[in-house]
Amino acid sequence: MSTFDIHHMRDAPDYASLTRGFRWNVPASFNIAWACCGRHAVQRERFALYFQDEGGTRAAYTFWDIQVRANRLSNALRALGVVRGDRVAMVLPQRPETAIAYVAIFQMGAIAVPLSHLFGPDALEYRLRDAGVSVAIADADSLGRVLAVRERLPALRYVVGAAGAREAGVQEWDSLLERASSRFDPVATSADDPALIIYTSGTTGSPKGALIPHRALIGNLPGFVCSHDFFPVQGDMFWSPADWAWTGGLFDALLPTWYFGMPILAFRGRFDPERAYRLIEAYGVRNAFIFPTGLKMMMKEVARPSERFDVHLRSLMSGGESVGDAVSDWARLELGVRINEIFGQTEMNYLVGGCSALFDPRPGAMGRPYPGHHIRLVDEAGGEVGTGEIGEIALRREGDPVVFLEYWNNAQATRDKFVDGWGRTGDLAMCDEDGYLWYKGRTDDVIKSAGYRIGPSEIEDCLVKHPAVMNAAVVGVPDAERGALIKAFIVLRSGFQGTRETEQSIQDHVRARLAPYQYPRLIAFVDALPLTTTGKVQRRLLREASLPPS
Repeated sequence: MSTFDIHHMRDAPDYASLTRGFRWNVPASFNIAWACCGRHAVQRERFALYFQDEGGTRAAYTFWDIQVRANRLSNALRALGVVRGDRVAMVLPQRPETAIAYVAIFQMGAIAVPLSHLFGPDALEYRLRDAGVSVAIADADSLGRVLAVRERLPALRYVVGAAGAREAGVQEWDSLLERASSRFDPVATSADDPALIIYTSGTTGSPKGALIPHRALIGNLPGFVCSHDFFPVQGDMFWSPADWAWTGGLFDALLPTWYFGMPILAFRGRFDPERAYRLIEAYGVRNAFIFPTGLKMMMKEVARPSERFDVHLRSLMSGGESVGDAVSDWARLELGVRINEIFGQTEMNYLVGGCSALFDPRPGAMGRPYPGHHIRLVDEAGGEVGTGEIGEIALRREGDPVVFLEYWNNAQATRDKFVDGWGRTGDLAMCDEDGYLWYKGRTDDVIKSAGYRIGPSEIEDCLVKHPAVMNAAVVGVPDAERGALIKAFIVLRSGFQGTRETEQSIQDHVRARLAPYQYPRLIAFVDALPLTTTGKVQRRLLREASLPPS
């Protein structure tokens, strides 16, 4: 089964030929479980997953192993009353049970609702209630938080405890699978049938549940292939610390890797720079997606990694925030790989990015539109802006399989998302004469100061080049004279103090490298930046913290 010609992509002589000759091939009948596991399971020795946790536990699974366990779980869920269209939540980290649950739910025609294992009870309750979840699967670390809200969720009929989670009134994973048959006949689903609900990160307003169809996987494939320099080639091995509960971990890592029948590493534990190098070395990782915050930590906290670790990355993708030339130069010199940045969002993922095997990355640029995605930049009225002008990134909805179906239980938000057949992303960019897009921030992150529209990413990239700065985020705060002042929240490296001298040094550093209106007039030293579970800076919280008391 092939949804597009990977060989055609790999053989394209240039970017223009690649995009001009591309055609979507979306079959009427399509199911993610079969595409990513079932069809590979016939080769019983084909490895799918390597697993390690912080305690040193290790395991390995073939596609056959995953499929047999998924069949048992599908039968067990059916015995609990789950039918086509029911929502099944997974409050699980990166671990085998998570991947097994996805396959089981998809092949039943049910709808997976992945939820971060880092969510507290209030966050879980909102999403479980909004999605009308009937069964929730949780591990030992998350089970207590699910049970704390269970009585307030009448639709939640059963809770399944996985990975050793046991409590009274909770169905036990191993017991359920042991009693269930290893044979399961997958239901027939169309490409447009819903597969999962992923909730937006909630950086503005209440989180919205994006209802994503099975075909969305197909829509992600061209970007995945390009951002990993024509993945797969023989010997490729994938790893990403991105949580499988989110689009980044799911559609940028697990599912496309398995679509091509290639192995992926799952690690259960917090991200640590030195451990990241050790995992890459130990498992022979050749392809990785690491968010910019993680790359900055790896750059700042481990000196000369090429002298300490045997790392042979073939491709490295990053997204969610701008990487910038400081990190890009470091990766090229220390890791021997060029970073392909990508842009996408939960509702419409993997739209724009780099492909260093085909065209040179430009540090700080988002890249170019990936094959099959028709992009334009628009102003507030929906009119297309010109080259060199800032506009909102919009995607043509018609004919693009990557586009989500709707927001769950939120018809107005769905209508607001699309204007005249174009999906508005809320992200701003500028297109240069060569067709590269340059990120300029969210529509609500742009700082309007003294007549200038200023995006935070360029300033943040400049800030992290200062020797005292570990990480930084920039927002605008109200000012009667200028409209807004630029304020930088700074996380300092070990050994540096938040003195007036340090502040002045940082301001002089930016003033010397960017335009005069771009330096931060205000600086706050903080222990950590507020991040979403996908590693994005929550600038909304920083803006709110900067407002005067009401």
